[in-house]
Amino acid sequence: MVKIIVSGIAGRMGMRIGALGAADKDIEVAGALEAKDHASVGKDIGNVLSVKNIGKSVADDLEKIKDSPCVLIEFTSAPVTMAHLQIATKKKIGMVIGTTAISHQEIEKIKDASKKIPIVFSPNMSIGANLLFRLTEEASRSLGKDYSVEIIEAHHNKKKDAPSGTAKRLGEAVSSVRGKEPPIKSIREGDIVGDHVVIFKNKNETIELKHVAHSRDTFAQGALDAAKFLAGKKSGLYTMQDVI
Repeated sequence: MVKIIVSGIAGRMGMRIGALGAADKDIEVAGALEAKDHASVGKDIGNVLSVKNIGKSVADDLEKIKDSPCVLIEFTSAPVTMAHLQIATKKKIGMVIGTTAISHQEIEKIKDASKKIPIVFSPNMSIGANLLFRLTEEASRSLGKDYSVEIIEAHHNKKKDAPSGTAKRLGEAVSSVRGKEPPIKSIREGDIVGDHVVIFKNKNETIELKHVAHSRDTFAQGALDAAKFLAGKKSGLYTMQDVI
């Protein structure tokens, strides 16, 4: 049984991670976090998730959650994630980090923390999206320099960062082979969960590699799979490629 703490339990991703975790026989939702003064703080986690009572209340401070060992799952903001990283390192709690808009300086702090605790850090927890990373690198290697490359990504209009972490990772997959990152076009409209297209084009043909997320559950399930992967790990920095 893998015990998890869900950060941002009342958010879009937190709700789905918590609900799927509560339904998973190999997962125990041992804790949940929300911002101070949030309406969900103090309520039973099950009540917030609209499932049966879990017997644990939503906390506003990671220090207040005593149940361990646990894996903390973060799909929040960079400041919240980095504050929790410090506490998790001190408490020896593993982390699954899906938070985007993490700076290079913050990534270095995550790398340092991974020397003491196990961390899965990925801009996208979806199995399909991680396959897309691999296919993009292979296509960049297989197709000649006469093929131009462009990335188009689309998300809901409340997403704060642009381009997305996934689009940046796809750009890195191209640049790791070609030495130059391709242009990225970002679209923010409606309630799009997450669309990513990598387009290779020359004068004779166009090749498109595309991933469309139909539900946030694909990311939530990936995060739970990552938490299970971390069970028993002592320390280290991992990606979803390792989980897969």
